[in-house]
Parts: sequence; C-alpha cells; structure tokens
Amino acid sequence: MTRLLMLSLIALLLGCDAPKEETAGAMGNLMGSNTEGYAQVIKGKALSFPKDHQAHNDFRQEWWYLTANLTTESGEPLGVQWTQFRIALSPGSTESPLESASASSSWATNQLYMAHSALTTSDKHLTQERWSRGHPELAGTSMAPLTIKLDEWRWQSQGEQLFPAELQVVGDKMSYQLTLKSDAPLQLQGDQGYSIKNASGKVASYYYSQPFIEINGTVKIDGQTQKVTGKGWLDREWSSQFLDRHQQGWDWFALRLDDGSALMLFQLRTNAQEKPFFSARRMYPDGRGRNIESQAITMKATDWQQIGESSYPVAWQIAIPSEQLKLTISPLNPDSLMPLSVRYWEGPIQISGSHQGQGYMELTGY
Repeated sequence: MTRLLMLSLIALLLGCDAPKEETAGAMGNLMGSNTEGYAQVIKGKALSFPKDHQAHNDFRQEWWYLTANLTTESGEPLGVQWTQFRIALSPGSTESPLESASASSSWATNQLYMAHSALTTSDKHLTQERWSRGHPELAGTSMAPLTIKLDEWRWQSQGEQLFPAELQVVGDKMSYQLTLKSDAPLQLQGDQGYSIKNASGKVASYYYSQPFIEINGTVKIDGQTQKVTGKGWLDREWSSQFLDRHQQGWDWFALRLDDGSALMLFQLRTNAQEKPFFSARRMYPDGRGRNIESQAITMKATDWQQIGESSYPVAWQIAIPSEQLKLTISPLNPDSLMPLSVRYWEGPIQISGSHQGQGYMELTGY
C-alpha cells in the first residue's frame, strides 16, 4: 500500500477529509478535526494511576511512547524508539480489548492500533511498523500485570504500575529486549496533566511523562546481539484533538541534562507566518518540576537535512535565559526519517553549550 493511500486511509479512519496530496499541513488535518461524540479533555480533572496507564477508548487518539539513549559494551551510542498508537474509528466504545469478558465472542471492534519502532546508530536508522485491530489476542492493554501490546511487540510490567517492566520488539531488521526501571515520581505536563496545544487553550491533551528511566538489555542488529545500558524517557498522551486545523506540525525535544534535570520542550507550528506555540517543563528525579513561560523560549534551526522531497531542521540553538540554558542540539544521525505510513523525523541527539547531555527529537509536518 502506498504511503499516500495509507495517509488517506488514516485520515478517513479519523474522520478527516482525506488529503488530496502529501502536504505539510497533513498533521493538522489528521489530528485537528472531528471530535463530535468523543470524550473531551477537561481542565482540572485529576489523573489517576494505575488506571490512566491503560487505553482510553472513549478518546479518539492516544499513544505510549518510549525513547532511549543507550550505549553498547564497546562504547558506541545508539537510540531506540517504541511507540504504540490507538485510534478510535468511531465514538462509543469504552471497553479495553484485552479486558473483554469473552475474547472469542466477536472480532468486531472500533479500535485500531499501530506501533512504530526504530533503532538508530551514527550510520544506520532501522524502522518497523505494525498494524492491528484491537482484540485480546492481537493488540490492546490490560491491567494486572500492566501490558501494552501489538502482536509480539510488548511492554509488560511486573504489576499494575509502569515499572519495573520488560519491553520486547522483534523484527526482521532489528530486535531489542530491554529491562526498564524507575523510582522517580511521574511528571504531569502542563497544568497537572492538562497540556494545551494552542494559544487559545481550546485544544489540549492529557499528558504525563517519566523522564528518568534506567535501562539495560540487548539489541540485535545485522544478526549480531549486543548488550546495552542507558537512559529512557516515556511519554503518555491522549485526546480527541491534538492540533487545530491551522497547525502544521511540531518540533519536540526530550532533553536529559548533565545537572540531573530533564527538559521537555515542543513548539507547534502554523501554516501561516505566525509565532509557534511553545510548551516546556524543567523536571527533576525527586518529582519537582516547573513550567516555563513561552515568551522565555527562543529556538532557531541551524542546519537542515534534505531527505527525499522534504527538508528537516536537524540542528538547533535553544535559549531559555530564565533557566540559565543555552543549548546546541545536534543529531547522532541526521538521516533519521521514519518512512512509515505517516512520515516524520525521529532520532537521538547530543546536547552541548551551557549543559551537556543526550536526548531525543521528533519533527513532524515537513
């Protein structure tokens, strides 16, 4: 199936107008309309754990999203990404597929799952994609132990909480088996988990993160298995509208700094020559964190990578004087396109400047 056909299919599944061509505004089309009948994000509603680690089938979209900066036994840096998406095809169902009372009663579902994985080195960027309907035997979430799966790609915790857990991804191009541990409190983005996505505040998601994950395990590339250790970052979001129709895409950064803190930062771009919408939070392993005013943030792309017909801003200067941050962002591998049903750039980055560190960057809508 061609990428344009798949993009059109996704748009139809989400209830949008199918794009006539692959344009930079596709992200706004895909994620910025048709919320009627779906659950809405409400400011002030408290998040509840472990319940909110599960699927929220009454919302239109959500994802579980892990990135990791790892090092091999020989000292080579590499990055790993795993994301599981859920897309409701229609409003109405709140039942989790894996919690269904009878797995054999019906294959009917209005829940679609998609999963992406990637493994990135300085000279390789390997990607994979899986699709499935929501069904106990195929894809979904369950509570005890917490399981998030699509076929044999599986996050499985030891209990109802996120950690400790094992993450398994198996494929022809690459595989990895990782042990994930964290004792740090979860970080609620925005206003206690209510994360607005435009200046009017009318578009929002529920959003929480765990930026402080210890990882060890193995990766398999080109038939060779290597031990790895490093740090991970998990993001969880769900909403029925992530963007408005005028927003083009986003530039998102998960930055782990050498003073022990972490910085989540994104800008949402519009099709017009308007100032992007910014959101940022500085976070610490003891659970402390503070949101950063958008007017305090300056971002400038300093280098671009041409990949096919699109050019991606793969290097940046980021300045936040109120946080004493002046950061230079550079990619481990500038050719880190995810050439999947919806194209985007995703890869590990190095940080220099006022602070040193590592992290991940995601660029969409180019």
